[in-house]
Amino acid sequence: MSQNADRLGAAPDPTVVAAVDLGSNSFHMMVARSAGVDLQVIDRLREPVRLAAGLDDRNRLSAESEARALGCLQRFGQRLSNLPRERVRAVGTNTLRRLQDAGAASRGFVERAEAALGHSIEIISGVEEARLVYGGVVHGMGGAESERRLVVDIGGGSTEVIIGRGPNAVLMESVGMGCVVHQGKYFADGNISRSRFRQARFAARHELEFLEHRYRRNGWDLAIGASGTVRGVWRVMREQGWADQHITRDGLEKTVELVIARGQVSRIDFPALRDDRRPVFAGGLAVLAGVFDALDLQRMQTSERALREGLVYDLLGRLSDHDVRDESVQAMATRYGVDVAHASSVTGTALKLLAQVFSAWQLERKASTMLLSWAAKLHEIGLVIAHSSYQKHGEYIVRHADLQGFSQTDQIQLAALVRLHRSKFAESALTDLPEAQAETIRKLAILLRLAALLHRSRDPDLNPPVSIRIASSGRRHIELSFPRQWLAAHPLTQADLEQEADYLKSADVRLRFD
Repeated sequence: MSQNADRLGAAPDPTVVAAVDLGSNSFHMMVARSAGVDLQVIDRLREPVRLAAGLDDRNRLSAESEARALGCLQRFGQRLSNLPRERVRAVGTNTLRRLQDAGAASRGFVERAEAALGHSIEIISGVEEARLVYGGVVHGMGGAESERRLVVDIGGGSTEVIIGRGPNAVLMESVGMGCVVHQGKYFADGNISRSRFRQARFAARHELEFLEHRYRRNGWDLAIGASGTVRGVWRVMREQGWADQHITRDGLEKTVELVIARGQVSRIDFPALRDDRRPVFAGGLAVLAGVFDALDLQRMQTSERALREGLVYDLLGRLSDHDVRDESVQAMATRYGVDVAHASSVTGTALKLLAQVFSAWQLERKASTMLLSWAAKLHEIGLVIAHSSYQKHGEYIVRHADLQGFSQTDQIQLAALVRLHRSKFAESALTDLPEAQAETIRKLAILLRLAALLHRSRDPDLNPPVSIRIASSGRRHIELSFPRQWLAAHPLTQADLEQEADYLKSADVRLRFD
């Protein structure tokens, strides 16, 4: 473990941030300081947890694997205990996505992992993982803005394949195969034969078949392989004298023959390969060979940078008020024809209400403001399909879209707010959230419902003179106040508030107004 890991007592440096990558093969932590356009890495920790190998055929995690993972996160947590929560970003990738899909019992692992780490953990989609990988690899590379780059990251449970132009990703795919998964499918008993390797290589190419034509048609000027699997193959090739700074097809084929000749996983003892990388080397090599076949690659540069660096750059952007999530919300609103002026009016009123209840409802100021603002901007997105039950259409769109910068949990929360902004208060929209998060969304949904209701007339000049108070008798007792005779002059609003009071009763909320 790094000698820097005991730097716990001093006040946190405001330029320091950290990223934690809960990968399917290894868990990584990186602590870095912003140094202009680049990063100064202060500390790194890595542990080969091999989380994917601990899943059974029903995506349940073994007790041994969970204990190994939680132990690792406790050690990471000690190193990060001095950093404010807004300066740490921890994400889970393919294996945690599979756990999340397995049901409530498996999702409980994430809550225990967060407790061990001392920071929240986002489960990100494959496309978001691909975006972050690309950003981490190409940041600071230089070169022409028009240069097309193909980036391939072979992880433990998934492989990200991205084409970008300059700093921007254009095509992004995440394929459910990686070194741990492939090793378990084709070399689980430790035997490596020519026929088995051929089968594993063909399977990898078959998984990539859906993107072959699109990616080849787009083309690229430079191919880059990132992360441990690709770098491990390159080190073995270089040790054998088959590579310099690049992986070549000829060197790759020689490495394949070398591994087949070993015949057993236990005989993969190349000095250039870390001990923990050897048990999954054959699986990762087969995936890389399949990538070379599918995309007809002849040469690939390697990069030490990948997801962790992408996380850090993305976090620094958020801290400097350049949050890609704002751009994603704006792009979605434009794509689906949202009435921007009306959405802006609803947003303004929702945030005015929020400012009055932060303390009473004990809401985290920045996170609540951003989430409520995004939901207000997108609350009518479902109208593009139909007015009837448009809140349900909007929920589906937001939940299943590829929203850059958003974790899966972010999207579930945002989709729930869109669903809950009108009509009956559908508690079913909150079933995939832990209770603490669900309670926050209930509160924000009430504010969004009230803001949307107050702007039902769609009068662009309307600025509802409303104040809100949480009654001392209980946090679920809400009191709205308007100037004298204002409601009498707005009878539709008064009728809607009466209806809203009935709707909120189902959420055990009492609404009073005068």
